[in-house]
Amino acid sequence: MIKSMTGYGRNESSVHDRTLTIEVKSVNNRYLDCNVRLPRVYICAEDGVQRRVKQTISRGKVDVYINIENTSDDAISVTLNQAMAAGYLSALHTMVDTFQLPGQVDVSLLSRFPDIFHVDKIPEDLEQLTADIHQVAEGALQDFNAMRGREGQKLEEDLHGRLGTLARYTEVVEQRSPQTVSEYRARLTAKLQEVLTDRQVEESRVLTETAIFADKVAVDEETVRLRSHITQFRDMLSQGSPIGRKLDFLIQEMNRETNTIGSKCNDLEISTIVVNMKAEIEKIREQVQNIE
Repeated sequence: MIKSMTGYGRNESSVHDRTLTIEVKSVNNRYLDCNVRLPRVYICAEDGVQRRVKQTISRGKVDVYINIENTSDDAISVTLNQAMAAGYLSALHTMVDTFQLPGQVDVSLLSRFPDIFHVDKIPEDLEQLTADIHQVAEGALQDFNAMRGREGQKLEEDLHGRLGTLARYTEVVEQRSPQTVSEYRARLTAKLQEVLTDRQVEESRVLTETAIFADKVAVDEETVRLRSHITQFRDMLSQGSPIGRKLDFLIQEMNRETNTIGSKCNDLEISTIVVNMKAEIEKIREQVQNIE
């Protein structure tokens, strides 16, 4: 099954007193470009996440957002700086006694002074945290891949439909091309009869001119190659991703054959069909830009 380059996945899990939320999203890009966005203090987990992304997608611009929230009450430690508090308290009492100031020295007042409390963050087990991030990232990437698969299925269905339309146009060209030769022969005979009113038209001359015209406008080789490209395209779709670059090349070949048919034809009906074929190929090309 083919996969789209665009997708979104999310996973959230509470492990080891933390809530980890990881989101993965991607858009079209010629090559793989992966950016992992997470708090700098947890940068140790970045390489592992990038390796997992590279195992999941071969091209596209991928952004991974990692949010980490501590849920434990023991995540920080608050301690009283007793020496600092004692110094502030002594100074406040001295101020009251010296200047005969009203009011009371209480906890509310004392706690407003800086450095009364030490707030320390408890050291984290970064090795365990890294393992947790990688585990949650796997779930996000699975969700991400599932969405890419669903989008890829829709693309595949659309492409098969457009390939069918292109094959039908090719069949019409194959049926119409011999008719243009017969019509040219009839026009040529009529023209010669008009010019040579009193003389018999030489059949050999008509045959020669018709043969030259038929060789000039023959598109058998182009339609055969075009049908071959359509078959190869279908086969590649059945192989699954990554096939985007191969399909890009194949579309160029299909477009080249169609342009050659257009340059050879000397018929309004075929010219109209060629315009429709080129429009269909362009739609196929646009869809292929979304395929991994």
